Amino acid sequence: FLIDWINATLKEEHIVVRSLEEDLYDGLVLHHLLEKLGSFKLDVDKIALTEKKQRQKLSVILEAVAECVQLEESQMKWSVESILTKDLLCTLHLLVAIAKHFTPNLALPPNVQVETITIENTSRGLKTANAVEHITENKENLKAQSKDDAFDELFSRTPDKLDAVKKVFLQFVNERVGKLGLNMKDIESQFADGVILLLLIGQLEGYFLNLRTFFLTPASTTERV
Repeated sequence: FLIDWINATLKEEHIVVRSLEEDLYDGLVLHHLLEKLGSFKLDVDKIALTEKKQRQKLSVILEAVAECVQLEESQMKWSVESILTKDLLCTLHLLVAIAKHFTPNLALPPNVQVETITIENTSRGLKTANAVEHITENKENLKAQSKDDAFDELFSRTPDKLDAVKKVFLQFVNERVGKLGLNMKDIESQFADGVILLLLIGQLEGYFLNLRTFFLTPASTTERV
């Protein structure tokens, strides 16, 4: 699934991944993937031929990932060394984190887990420990954790009142963004690219968003994300 997702994302770059272990360890594919999904530039060479340069490249890439997904170093289940040494488990964790952040609607297979065996060489001989590593979230657990709020109740039990609520929201939004010469008529379509939402937040919080920080007229899914 992840290989298909990467290949579809990087199709225009003419990059084809066949093995997660063999094709991602040097940072080249990760570099292209992040720039494509995040619409930003990483200050590293595209191709790193030596192990030293690959390590430096991966360090920059993983710092960018940590900043995007907002994880502390202790929370990350991957490292420069683990990706460089082709650790499949760490590579999976990294890719799932990137996918969930940049393409949250991606239908990752749920409940994926791997049984791991850790072998340690001690003075008394080999010591083994078994554990289960969860790669993707358990849907049943997520459902159990979630609770219906007022909007869930509105959608499921009183759909006839939904139009009235939409009307109130549209009035609220137009009172704010109307100052910018904008007029909202449809919540679903006009909120989909994020532009109105950004401008609304700026109006509510009393600041002007620099137009260079986002695409005012996004032309692709990447720009909308």
